[in-house]
Amino acid sequence: MNSLGEEYDVCIVGSGAGAGPVAYELSKAGKSVLILEKGKWYSEKDFSKDEIKTCRRDIYTPKLNEEFHLSERYSEESQKWESKSSKKFGPSFWNGNCVGGSTNFMAAYFYRLKPKDFRLKSEFGEVKGANVVDWPISYEELEPYYAKVESLVGVSGRVKKHPNLEPRSTSDFPFPPLAESIVSELIDKAAFDLGFNSLPVSRGIISKSLNKRSPCYYSNYCGSYGCSSGAKGSSRAALLNSAVETGNCRILTESQVYKLNSDKKKVTSISYYDKFGNSKKARAKQYVVACQAIETSRLLLNSSNSFHPNGIGNSSGQLGKNLLFSAGGSGGGELNVKDFSNEIAKKIMQPGLFINRGFQDWYYINDKSFGAKAKGGTIDFLFEHANPIRRASSAKWEGSRLLWGKELKRKLEDDFINKRHIRFEIFNDWLPTDNCYVSLGEKKDKWGSKVAKVRLGYHKHDLKVASYLEKQTLKIMEKLKLHNVYSSISPNPPTNLIAGGCRFGDNPKTSYLDRDCKAHFIDNLYVTDGSFMPTGGSVPYTWTIYANSFRVAEVIKGGV
Repeated sequence: MNSLGEEYDVCIVGSGAGAGPVAYELSKAGKSVLILEKGKWYSEKDFSKDEIKTCRRDIYTPKLNEEFHLSERYSEESQKWESKSSKKFGPSFWNGNCVGGSTNFMAAYFYRLKPKDFRLKSEFGEVKGANVVDWPISYEELEPYYAKVESLVGVSGRVKKHPNLEPRSTSDFPFPPLAESIVSELIDKAAFDLGFNSLPVSRGIISKSLNKRSPCYYSNYCGSYGCSSGAKGSSRAALLNSAVETGNCRILTESQVYKLNSDKKKVTSISYYDKFGNSKKARAKQYVVACQAIETSRLLLNSSNSFHPNGIGNSSGQLGKNLLFSAGGSGGGELNVKDFSNEIAKKIMQPGLFINRGFQDWYYINDKSFGAKAKGGTIDFLFEHANPIRRASSAKWEGSRLLWGKELKRKLEDDFINKRHIRFEIFNDWLPTDNCYVSLGEKKDKWGSKVAKVRLGYHKHDLKVASYLEKQTLKIMEKLKLHNVYSSISPNPPTNLIAGGCRFGDNPKTSYLDRDCKAHFIDNLYVTDGSFMPTGGSVPYTWTIYANSFRVAEVIKGGV
């Protein structure tokens, strides 16, 4: 193992979905790999189903009074962009600072992009006010790596043919579907009656053992929680543990990278603070930045010098531009067990099992009532989060009236024993625009680095598409005969679905990275988290980030 005084083959900043495949492939090939991770290293034994620790105190993310973001929103009242700090008001974009990053806490709904997602502009044309472009690679180029993720990271499910099914090189998933609730059957029946295609949703959660990982044990606490069995396909559990076992991969935790040092054409070293606050440097032949889209742009912008006054490799001015989130919305309703036989009611209330049902009938919209043909999206159905504290806190209100005593007790008993809350989530493209980007704020974090300022502009077309999908979703909800149905389509971005900022492309004037995710103007710098994506598709991003990172790993492996 190399010492820090020596040069590594590859140095990686971050350890999530964009970092894991590179570390895995390079270390397996006998290359020396150093990972610098700002968070701690947790294992399965450290993850519990403690709602206070995990969801109400956010112990896996930085303290916002020390490390924060600035967000800018447009005010119709003042007619200008107004900035707020996540110290008190604005959204926080931290999703897990630890080895494996936010993949430790994902719900792991795994969808592939589809061929048309790679040529959005060619297929659907320009959208005024949006910076829509085609990808420099095709679905066919990425498909083998989607398949690789299925086997190595572990994806469970079953392939069901439907009109919008993407091409596959394998006939089915390598892991059987996770155990499903009877609610899945209710959704299937409602879909059949409506003439829709109810699809089994593939999950990045293994249903049988893989290497040293145990299968899912249906704890009833999944999304937002670290997996205590190793079933969830986090970068840590699925890839980094194996990378470290080779003896070629070293992970330095609590290492805060604050600058990439460079000459005109190459990164020469990385500067970071160790866990004791000492400033140190690491050197490598190749450098990979994969520390989450916003933080990646921030780090690269902060890495300016006389050769690169606007951020390292930022000759085009594209660094930080065209930030993406996921457009859409969410909603839900209640299944009341009193509407069913005792046998079915008992099955409905069985905890731990998944719904795992989605709809992609409207992934492409060709409906005269909508207007011109357009890219649509995905609808997912899932159970409400099991967190009892949050559920009890919500139950204490009857409209604007606060309940207490016997009345509150009866309400809690009814909510926890007689009802099952079904949620839906809508995913559609967040179109890239000139008003959604990362820049450097005027404030600094505890390390003395300028914080990221995130402008949160959106395109009205996103809301139009989401509203169309909402109408289709409510038809399903009505068929299910749910009580107290609600829904919301919002321009507010989800803080856990972030991409863009370092889009890749063949033209160095309009992109920061080339098709292999190497910076156009820096010979040994790659970016492999979601930053590379020029458009996001209408699905969660994790599977695509994993697949692309495996693709880029082959390129890097051939160059060291």
